[in-house]
Amino acid sequence: RQPLFESTSSGINAEYGGGAVTPDDPDLAGGLYIAPTVLGGCTDDMTVVKEEVFGPVLSLLIFDTEEEVIARANNTHFGLGAAVCTDNLSRAYRVISKIEAGSCNVNTYNAYPAVLPFGGYKNSGIGRELGEECLNYYSQTKAVYVETGDPWCPFE
Repeated sequence: RQPLFESTSSGINAEYGGGAVTPDDPDLAGGLYIAPTVLGGCTDDMTVVKEEVFGPVLSLLIFDTEEEVIARANNTHFGLGAAVCTDNLSRAYRVISKIEAGSCNVNTYNAYPAVLPFGGYKNSGIGRELGEECLNYYSQTKAVYVETGDPWCPFE
């Protein structure tokens, strides 16, 4: 089994959580579970920052400018989800429009109403689930043009 994040010698540390959790439900016995975790001391080259972590883990990184954080956020092969937290909605719209992720949130996270399409960019998948857009995957489009005037037919 691979560790959740690099050793503390790399500078990373669990600011909150990070420990194993044992659920009370016997149907979940034998699984690997972790408490909600906030990791500090992260850098862009760490696996926990570069790859998708499917669990309650937040990697905390510090940035100076919008341009820097956008470039760093997009410097990945993945793009499932992203979030921007700010009290400045103009900034939120500006930044989130430049983030290469398919499912984005502002001032919240993991909120996906069924009317919104859900899916990722890059290696985080193709297509969308939910919303009207997903109906395209269950449909075939056919284009038909009908000439109502005198038909042109070269074979007559």
